[in-house]
Amino acid sequence: MSSIVTIETPGLYFLGVDLGGTNIKAGVIDGDCQPLSSVQLPTQAALGVDHTVRQISKAINQAIETAGLQRDAIHSLGLATPGPMDIPAGVMLYPHNFPNWSNVPIRDLVAEHSGFATVLQNDANAAAYGEFIAGSGRDCHSLVLLTLGTGIGCGIIVGDQVIQGAQSHGSECGHIIIEMDHGRRCNTGQYGTLEAYASASSLVDRCREALESGRDSIITELLGPGEELTALAIANAAEAGDELADELIMETARYLGVGATTLMHVINPDIFLFGGGMNFGRNDTKLGRRFLQRIKDEIQTRAFPVPFARTRIEYASLGGEAGFIGAAGCARLELWKSRLTVASVPAAP
Repeated sequence: MSSIVTIETPGLYFLGVDLGGTNIKAGVIDGDCQPLSSVQLPTQAALGVDHTVRQISKAINQAIETAGLQRDAIHSLGLATPGPMDIPAGVMLYPHNFPNWSNVPIRDLVAEHSGFATVLQNDANAAAYGEFIAGSGRDCHSLVLLTLGTGIGCGIIVGDQVIQGAQSHGSECGHIIIEMDHGRRCNTGQYGTLEAYASASSLVDRCREALESGRDSIITELLGPGEELTALAIANAAEAGDELADELIMETARYLGVGATTLMHVINPDIFLFGGGMNFGRNDTKLGRRFLQRIKDEIQTRAFPVPFARTRIEYASLGGEAGFIGAAGCARLELWKSRLTVASVPAAP
């Protein structure tokens, strides 16, 4: 079977929508998975499901207009949303960053309002698929993507296929356990998870605990009046030479190295990617380069030699566009699957 990256869909265009707790990102890709537009609108989830669906429709219309296309040029739409979810049913079950949303049939609601056939996918899976078809993993057949932000998302591609799981809960690797006894608590209420130790929320919590214990730091001096402690503020302090901030960031990298080693041994991917908002400037800054190198160093001390030597470990390259590109790619993938199904049906005798 040929790679889904190389399937031909000339003259076809696909919409992608990435529904986040704060913003909706939408765009159009062409048959070669190249983005033609990118727009962003506020989600405003607190105003209710119907309001957010209308916001999605606005983003869709703007994305088509920005791409310079007519609606009839769009074949279908891919929608990426946070989990937990039931992908076959098209339902968001109880997303943690959408308070008061429960069992929302988001796929069918978006399809009805937009007028496009809609495919649903987990947001981290979509981001991984975006990197797979148009980003750092384009020349690979398997990858793992960890998205680092308030929490930790994960998407996995194996043999060119997105790993969704039997109950749509596959690839939830932010919740692998890295500390069995007296572990830290993550946002979902579990203890000892990778997210509890290596997310932006955890970095802030550990920094606050260190400051309250009396550790010396310039972090509080760098904060403006009423400004909250954030991962970015900690990064700024580290770049200014603050020892505590640097220590905490490198500790975060160590935890990620522990989690990544487990995933490397389970998946054995071609490439391991780190994306999301907490990237410390990626390769553009000394801190970002040191952060990734610390992850690699930890993996090297724990992983089998062959997978460590042969697995590329890099930053993701698509940034905030990965989700909608991957979502649109999932719509393209669904078309490909339907063509395979038709082609495999035997002719009538």
